Amino acid sequence: MMHCKIHARVRLRMVRGRFLQGERPPIPGALDPARRGRLQAGVQVQADVREPLRAESDRAGTPSLAPSLRVFVHLATDKDAAAWRRAWQAGTLVGVNEETPYGYGRAERMGCTLAFSRAFPEKPAVRFLRLGLRVLAGFDLLHALRQGRALREADVVWTHTESQFLAVAAALAFRAQRPQLIGQSVWLFDRWERLGPLHRMLYRRLIRDVDVLTVHSTENLAVARALFPGKRVLHVPFGIPSERITPPVRRPGRPLRVLALGSDRHRDWACLAAALDGVPEASAIILSGTAPRRLARGRPNLRVGRARSQAELAAHFAEASVVCVPLKPNRHASGITVIQEAVLAGLPVVATATGGLEGYFGPDAVRYVPPGDPAALRAALLEIAADPEAARARAERAQARMIEAGIGAETYIRRHVEISREMLDR
Repeated sequence: MMHCKIHARVRLRMVRGRFLQGERPPIPGALDPARRGRLQAGVQVQADVREPLRAESDRAGTPSLAPSLRVFVHLATDKDAAAWRRAWQAGTLVGVNEETPYGYGRAERMGCTLAFSRAFPEKPAVRFLRLGLRVLAGFDLLHALRQGRALREADVVWTHTESQFLAVAAALAFRAQRPQLIGQSVWLFDRWERLGPLHRMLYRRLIRDVDVLTVHSTENLAVARALFPGKRVLHVPFGIPSERITPPVRRPGRPLRVLALGSDRHRDWACLAAALDGVPEASAIILSGTAPRRLARGRPNLRVGRARSQAELAAHFAEASVVCVPLKPNRHASGITVIQEAVLAGLPVVATATGGLEGYFGPDAVRYVPPGDPAALRAALLEIAADPEAARARAERAQARMIEAGIGAETYIRRHVEISREMLDR
């Protein structure tokens, strides 16, 4: 019934089997005959990124009967899909990942046709201009403007952080016809109170053109709804690929080997360093691109470095007794990616209770400590050392929670698809 209504309302004008520029169907989701024929024949855009996913989709079973949803995934310049895939294939993409950025390619198995934003070669002067504008505005406008054709052809645009959705909203500001826009926010509402009046005014204006705001934590949800009471704001829990799980085993508590990783701006590395002072039976490795190496000075039981490959990271997980996620107060579930990676690896987790993490894993699954309390963190780590069996049982409960609650990339991407279709059906 819906399919018929869509086609009854759409008038298509075509030249050589393509839409005339600027004459995109006013009702998203309708397919022109030429495009439908190409999809039925299996022809895909950006095949170098998506062919393996298409093959997996064919193996998975019958595709959705709903009209194909044209999705444009707009990401930061350093998340170019082709470069991401090459790094993933080479094993230099560190973390639990797959061939498309953040697993968005899974949407193809859910009835979507995908296109990803592209990074373009730049001369130094142009790069300087683009980055300068990004610093001034707080988002990368030139990168969004370069995606003009892909934006025009999309039914809906997905973004990963506020830097992308603000840029897309600005790029589409003066277009009479535009795709639906899902604006996913991570850090914006943490720093909203510190923004200057001009930035607040600009961001409020751009958010007017965002169709749905999404956040990863209930704490961000409350702030966003208070700031934008007339805007539809949804909680979409973030998830990583969760199909491969290593069952927890009892790991030696002494010596206690602590693994800490991540580069989010809200990591509290100083708290972890202080927690290790006076605990010679514990050692820690911090793998981060932002942790200051000076923290290790005078601390023989602390090392700061980086994992250069997925194989190197896997080796660190195999040797660790516990994964520690020390955090400063935040609202956006900082550390949730690392916690999920540790849970999948079968490791117990000690984390700071902040940012809405307890909405993902309760205290029976993750050992939580208060923010900024080295003594409490030290006690939690020594607890792991004293009772490795209890730590193993907690890791088991965390894995069970991940499975039962559907925490992972599959649910995360499927929710994007559901929200998109809901928007287009309104």
